[in-house]
This record gives sequence, C-alpha cells and structure tokens, in this order.
Amino acid sequence: MALIHLKDIHLAFGVAPVLDGIDFAIEAGERVCLIGRNGEGKSTLFKLINGTLQPDSGEVIINSSVRVAMLEQDVPETSGRILDIVMGGSSRTAELLINYNAQTDLCANGDMDACERMADLQHDIDAVHGWDLEREATRLIKTMGLDPDDDLSSLSGGRKRRVLLARSLVTKPDVLLLDEPTNHLDVDSIEWLERFLLDWQGLTLLFVTHDRAFVNKLSTRIIELDRGQLTSYDVTQGEGGYARYQELKELQLLAEEKNNANFDKKLAQEEVWIRQGIKARRTRNEGRVRELKALREERSDRREQVGNVNITMGQGEKSGKLVCKVKNLHLEYDGNVLVDDFTTTIMRGDKIGIVGPNGAGKTTLIKALLDMSDDEVTKTGSVELGTNLKIAFFDQLRDQLDLEASVAQNVSEGSDFVEVGGRKTHIMSYLQDFLFAPERARTPVKALSGGERNRVLLAKQLLKPANILVLDEPTNDLDMATLELLEESVASFGGTILLISHDRSFMDNVVTSTWVFDQDEDGKGIVKEYVGGYQEYLVQKNREQAAHAARAPANNANTASKVTNKTTAAKPNKAAKKLNFNEQRELDNLPKEIAALEAEQAQLQEKLADGSWFTTDVNAATAASERLLTIEDEMMNKLERWSALES
Repeated sequence: MALIHLKDIHLAFGVAPVLDGIDFAIEAGERVCLIGRNGEGKSTLFKLINGTLQPDSGEVIINSSVRVAMLEQDVPETSGRILDIVMGGSSRTAELLINYNAQTDLCANGDMDACERMADLQHDIDAVHGWDLEREATRLIKTMGLDPDDDLSSLSGGRKRRVLLARSLVTKPDVLLLDEPTNHLDVDSIEWLERFLLDWQGLTLLFVTHDRAFVNKLSTRIIELDRGQLTSYDVTQGEGGYARYQELKELQLLAEEKNNANFDKKLAQEEVWIRQGIKARRTRNEGRVRELKALREERSDRREQVGNVNITMGQGEKSGKLVCKVKNLHLEYDGNVLVDDFTTTIMRGDKIGIVGPNGAGKTTLIKALLDMSDDEVTKTGSVELGTNLKIAFFDQLRDQLDLEASVAQNVSEGSDFVEVGGRKTHIMSYLQDFLFAPERARTPVKALSGGERNRVLLAKQLLKPANILVLDEPTNDLDMATLELLEESVASFGGTILLISHDRSFMDNVVTSTWVFDQDEDGKGIVKEYVGGYQEYLVQKNREQAAHAARAPANNANTASKVTNKTTAAKPNKAAKKLNFNEQRELDNLPKEIAALEAEQAQLQEKLADGSWFTTDVNAATAASERLLTIEDEMMNKLERWSALES
C-alpha cells in the first residue's frame, strides 16, 4: 500500500523547473534513498511531503492516518531536559505534561491553586492518552543510551542527534524523513544509527545521504532527482546498494544518449526538408510542418546533464622519504589525555585514515604531527619532520574562507589568473571546473550552501603545489558525484595523505592504513594502527576480539585441568572417562591439527604485516584477513573439544 503518492508535481523557482511533472510513491516498509546533485531540489521534495511547501500544480496524496516525521539535518543550539525535548515531538501533549510537572513541584510546596490546576491538567492528559507519551519518550531515550533528565546542551553532536531522532519517533510515525543523517557524526554513531533503524520493525524511510556505506546498509530502493525528473532504481538485485545504482544509471545514460542522437538526427533531416525551397513547398504537408515545430520545441526544452567537477591537484616536488617520525607522543588538553605514548613513522606516499569519536583529538593529533599545535595543547615526546614538506590543509570548519569576499576573491586572492598544472588560467575558467558560473563566482561566500563552500575550499587548496594533503572531513555537504571525483583525485595523489573522515567507503577507496582512537583502562586516549582501509580494520578488530575470546576458554581449560589433577590425586579411586576408538583417534590428532592452524595463522599474519598486499591485491588481502578470523574460531573449537575429551 502506498503511504505517500506524489502525482504529476510541478514546481519552479524562477525560469527552470525544479520539479517537472514527477510521479513518486512510497510503499509501507520501504527504505528509499533520495540522491541528486546539490541544488537539484532534494530538500524541496522533503518540504512537499511534510507539508511546509505547496507545489505549483499536481497532488501530494498522504492518507490522513499516515503520520510523517522528519529528522532535520542541522542540530539546533538549544538546551533543556532531554525528556521535555523528546516529548516536544508531540507538541500539544508535551505542553500538558510539562505544565503538569511544573504544577506538581508548586503543589508539593503548598501552592493549593497549583494542586487544583493539576486536577484539570490530569483530566486533559487522560483525554489524549498523554501518560503513554511520557512512557514512550522515556523508553526511547533509554533505548538510545541516554538519561531522560540530562540537559541537551551537555551532549556531543552525535548524542544530540539521537535526541532529535527520539523526538521524531515518539509519535510512532509511519514514515520517517532523514536529511543527511550522518553529517558530522563519528563512525560509531553512524553504525549505531544503522542498527537502530534496521531494528525498528515496520518503519518506512525516505532519506538523503552522501554516505555510500549507509546507502548500502539501509536502502531497498534509490531514487534520483536529475534535471527536474525523478528516476527509481531497484537496488536489491545483483551486487546491490549504491554499486547496483551505478550499473543501472550507466545503462540509463547510454540509452538517453542514443535516444538524443536519434532525435537530433531526425530533427536535422526535417530542417533540411523544410529548407528545400520551391521543390519542398510543392510537396510540403501541414502535418509534417507541425511535427517539425513540435520537434523544435522539444529540443529547446531538453535539459542537458550538468557537467562534473573537474578536479586537478597541484603536485609539488617530492618530499623527503621520511615525512614524520614520532616517539612517545603525549597530548593533553584541558586535563584530558587525548593521546598517550604514541610512536609511529610516516613515510612518503603513505595514505593514512584516522577514525574516532567526535572530540577524541583527531585534528589535534594531525596538527601535533605537522608542528601546527595550538598553545592550549600540552605536548611531550618527540616529533621529527622530514625535508621539503609542502602541506595543503582542508579543514572541516572551512576557517580558511573569507565569508565576506566572493568565491573568485577567496580562490585567487585578488588575481585574475591562477596557475593550474603549470599553466596560467583565468579564474572564471578555473571556477567553472568546480561548477561555478561567472555570476556565482562573484557571489559572497556567506551566501553559499555548505556543499558550495566545500567546493570553494577544494578549488582554493588544490591550487597549492603540495606533497602532503591533510583532509579533515572533506566529504561533508558534497553530493555523490563530486565526492566520487574527489575520491579518484585523492587516490591518485602521488604524495602523502592524512585523512580524517566518517565516510567509510571513501576511506576504503583511498587509504592504505587506518589509525583508530581508543582508550586504555585508565581512560587515556590511545591510537592503534591497522593495515588497510576501514573494512580491513574491522576484520582485524574482530580477529583480535576472537583471539581474546579464544584465550579465555584456554585459560579456563588449563585451570580446570589443574583442578582436575588435584581432585584426581585426592580421590584416586575415581576412574577417568574411557574413550572409544574414534574419540581416542580424534584426541591423538588434535595437537597436530592445532599446530597446523597455528602455522597457517603465522604465515598469514606475516604476509598481512606488509601493507603493500592491500594495494597490490586487495581482494586476496581481505580474504586472508577473513581467514584469520575463522582460524581463531577453529582453534577455539578444537581447544574446547580437547578439554572435553580429556575431562
């Protein structure tokens, strides 16, 4: 059953239509991802669905029994008790409950008028089943690992988003709209959100995101808004997810190109016919003339596909072979140990991804490594920098942009020309490579969207000849097309890369090693190094956990063996369990089988220790990492079996 149906929707702001006769329906239980370039109208479509905007023509059909809730992209700067904010998702009922709680406090202090008001409020709350709202809000908040009585202002950005999600869900919506839900979240928060949404039975989702891993995890269908038209792609077949969309999109573009070529050929033939003069006029029929007129109108209405950002990175001279040598680095800020006893070496050409919770100190670490630390950070240990380092720093706060200056002024610093790949290029021509038309290039940066500001910073930083590229959350606010082009350019960059990102797919496709922020038993920040991208890190992390779990039963088995020996010595009359022939043979073979697994494990660990395997044959390296995980399981099972046979 369609919960929402958009029928022949037309909407224009200015000349070009944003939505040009789209038809779209969402069925119950679907998880639909809406994608499209920045400025195509994704947020406009959301506003039509939640009723804050009306179309020029067409129908938005939502059954009166269908509840729609929306999780906004931006986290508000506000304060207040979490329970009150979550209940605010059902505003009228929340107002009654908050007022009731306030009167309760007054009544407890002897205010008899407040006691009378409580009775009236209780009647009103009963009438709308308001007590259920408070119970449901409390349940949701606790499900999300939060305290209902905490203040919103005390939470991190990721936890604030959990509060807003609870506020959206408290009314038990049939359809939940999510606008860039992963923006500014750390990876742990994103993975928590994925699990939460997948576990919510019966929830229908429509979401906008640039996070391809999030798309792969959640989406059952992808719809794309392109040049005013909406195209739907079933991504449950084949490889599935975003990769399946890319396959189908390529086929669609090829078909569109072929149809346009055939159309243009026919139009050209008709234009030749109409210009044949007297001979043509003798044979001319009015129907054919009308058809030509219609063809001309159709051609003039055609909206060509928008070009892609053209990203060219300025490659500086090679740095020295050693980029940075770190020994016993200790970073402390405001009494918190961000990094304790970190030792590492960065060589030319290393591509390092850095992940960890928001506020863990990822940016602080990079600045400490490159001798850019803030005065407020206490730093001990040694950092030795290599020679001829030229650094381009892309920061997530975009602090390097002058909001009052125009796009062109920010990028060229007042010059009419910039140098790109050793050639002088006019600033307007260069900015067109980043999809800024001349009039947009003259616009103050403060008037731009987040995605446009990101493109300005890219255009500015990529002009600098660099051999070290520092990228601090570069994918925020980028559309997928621009993100993929940036990814290709970064992956092909010949220098050294330090990348902070919550985008797991971006990291998998770019980095060759991953640093992960963690904490030791004393709560001090530590940094662990893993070979490969984010998925390889997960495999290795799971292997570590499996090895830890395997050691525990083995230790228990040793303890049990000692206890058994003591018991046997104390009670010599108790006979040991007699094994049959097959069991005895199995017991005899177990030491050899375990030794073989240990040898295979050591061999794979030695090969994986050289990170180059992930760059030369990532599939084989990933398979080896997964095999290590199964080896741990097999060894644990055999150890448990050995213990059982000997008991």
